[in-house]
Amino acid sequence: MRIVVMGAGAVGCYFGGMLALAGHAVTLVARPVHVAAIRHDGLLIERADGPHRVHLAATEDPDAVATAELVLFCVKSTDTELAGETIRPHLRAGTAIWSLQNGVDNAERLARTLGRPVSASVVYVAAGMAGPGHVRHHGRGELIVEPGPGNDLAAAAFTEAGLPVTVSVDVATALWTKLVINCAYNAISAISGLPYGGFVGEPGVSDMMRDVVEECRAVAAATGIRLPDDLWHQVRAIATTMKGQMSSTAMDLARGRPTEIDHLNGYVVAKGAEHGVATPVNRALLLLVKLRERAAVWPTGMHDVTR
Repeated sequence: MRIVVMGAGAVGCYFGGMLALAGHAVTLVARPVHVAAIRHDGLLIERADGPHRVHLAATEDPDAVATAELVLFCVKSTDTELAGETIRPHLRAGTAIWSLQNGVDNAERLARTLGRPVSASVVYVAAGMAGPGHVRHHGRGELIVEPGPGNDLAAAAFTEAGLPVTVSVDVATALWTKLVINCAYNAISAISGLPYGGFVGEPGVSDMMRDVVEECRAVAAATGIRLPDDLWHQVRAIATTMKGQMSSTAMDLARGRPTEIDHLNGYVVAKGAEHGVATPVNRALLLLVKLRERAAVWPTGMHDVTR
């Protein structure tokens, strides 16, 4: 397949790199520092079974999507509309688009921007950029995607490449389940500076995470989504399956970039307000991360401004 990854950070580089290793024609649309490294040395994928270096196309230019049979849209939730506008003039009529993003409404927002269908998908992978052109895989690597033209064939190609894909009509529940997991872990990892396995055992943290989960469950129910009965078990299992993973929110803060917190805990808070459901713990985590974002750009040398 001819596949273009739009917004090739850790998730995009991992999926794109694995597909390229399987023989597919992959182009990564990425930040300049990654493009330069990949063009010079190839993409380094560091996995439990050892390092893999793959040579594939990389560019900063979004018009690369013009050649694609499938676009994997991996940009941050905050950039969905802007990135969508940059690729819209270059897309062919038959190109399939999968949204591999955090949050529950990105596919809908992107479809409105492009004026064409976008397949929502749920990504389960622990990966991070260890340096320019260097992605480190910590665990998992599967997808759930909603039905769409050609999606069954694409899912088979992914699965053959070691990236299991399930085509499911119930992606909305899976998206909300992933959102709850993100709400339980991302902000705490960002505020504490710890990986998932580094804080779940601390006194009071498990109780706070359960409060987050129950608030999310109540908001989901108010929007017509019934979450799995074993949701808390799924949330707790992440601390084992991805114990060394820092959240994407933590990594954004460390790099001085805006986070997706408005589309995670912030989304739950907004939907809760819309439906009259109280979300005090999600609101507290949202505000604390926003303050961490503010601190990252606060002018150096500032002291007590109340004096």
